[in-house]
Amino acid sequence: MRRIATLLHRWAGLTIAGFLFISGITGAVISWDHELDELLNPHLTDASGVGPAQPALQLARAVEARHPQMQVLSVPLAAEPGHSLAFYVEPRVNPATGALYPAAYNQVFVDPVTGAELGVRKWGAAWPITRETFVSFLYQLHYTLHIPQMWGIDRWGLWLMGGIAMIWTVDSFVGFYLTLPVRRRAVVAVGPQSKSWWQRWRPAWLIRFGAGGTKLNFDLHRALSLWTWLLLITIAFTAFSLNLYREVFFPVMSLVSDVTPSPFDTRTPTAPEKSLAPALAYADVLAKAGPEAARRGWREPAGSVSYAREYGIYSVAFFQPEDEHGAGGVGPRQLYYDSRSGALLGERQPWKGTAADIFVQAQFPLHSGRILGIPGRVLISVMGLVVAALSVTGVLVWWRKRSARVTVAARLTAQQAEAARR
Repeated sequence: MRRIATLLHRWAGLTIAGFLFISGITGAVISWDHELDELLNPHLTDASGVGPAQPALQLARAVEARHPQMQVLSVPLAAEPGHSLAFYVEPRVNPATGALYPAAYNQVFVDPVTGAELGVRKWGAAWPITRETFVSFLYQLHYTLHIPQMWGIDRWGLWLMGGIAMIWTVDSFVGFYLTLPVRRRAVVAVGPQSKSWWQRWRPAWLIRFGAGGTKLNFDLHRALSLWTWLLLITIAFTAFSLNLYREVFFPVMSLVSDVTPSPFDTRTPTAPEKSLAPALAYADVLAKAGPEAARRGWREPAGSVSYAREYGIYSVAFFQPEDEHGAGGVGPRQLYYDSRSGALLGERQPWKGTAADIFVQAQFPLHSGRILGIPGRVLISVMGLVVAALSVTGVLVWWRKRSARVTVAARLTAQQAEAARR
């Protein structure tokens, strides 16, 4: 059993090491994506206008007037003081070709007071990497590797990294098993020098400094894994659940527990160029959502309204401008409306619902560390470096053992050849 576990751990680790190194380094950085973005791009995120802000829907219409080939799909309704509004846009359908217009950007930044356009950028662009796109480049690299669309499917990167996360989750249990002391055979008498089970396992938790580079590397790999094992399992599992949510996680959860599907879980998305035009405008949806939220006793104002055209669903999120991530990072309250009939399709409330609903909601807050606020994000940044270090030390453990085996085999072959000559 132990031999099989060793082989599994070796080859699973070698398979995923490079991917985990990239995810670990990028994860350590993107825990601070908003702060870094503001630091790098004040010309986009800071607004100098003084006075009352213009209505956000009016600004959205102005954006579409300046960019007639683009459609505003997300409208932030209020900005933090001194900050711009970032409108998310996507290309419309070219009536001459039936295909989407080409688009070099998907965000338009506007001063909410003056209405002046501060700039545009392509969030998540793979190339070129600029100051404007650097943070989003790392974000996309973290969980998709920027693998492009192929054969009409744009989820290859999500599937690959989700599969890597599944292997990582299983391999974490295998690695933990290998740190346990080998079970001894029963003996007739136990002498005073016999060690307890914990005394035999305790060295696995320690790092031997000054014992040479090979032993130090092995101890770092084993001890770091043990001390952070619960966190590693959490990060690995949530990475799998987030990347393969529609394909694996939600269907399995629905089989074993009572999960409340969102409107997006019950609809099959269409291609953007084949989506139906909405019968309602943003103002119509907000006119419905405001009174509905008040009826439910929600005190937060409407913070954003967005349109998922592939699903035909409007989403209205309720939050203060500085609290977009919501309580514990799980996101704000939301109401969902059908874009054609205007019917209320459902709601989302943070940390409410069945036990399975709460478990599903907790995946991103756990993965990002936002469930613990700033300390959690610091911890996730540290864990990103730990994951990268475990990837490197694991490969070095394998390489040194392999080199030793090759050396021994070569020496044995030489000895056999020498003996044959005699």
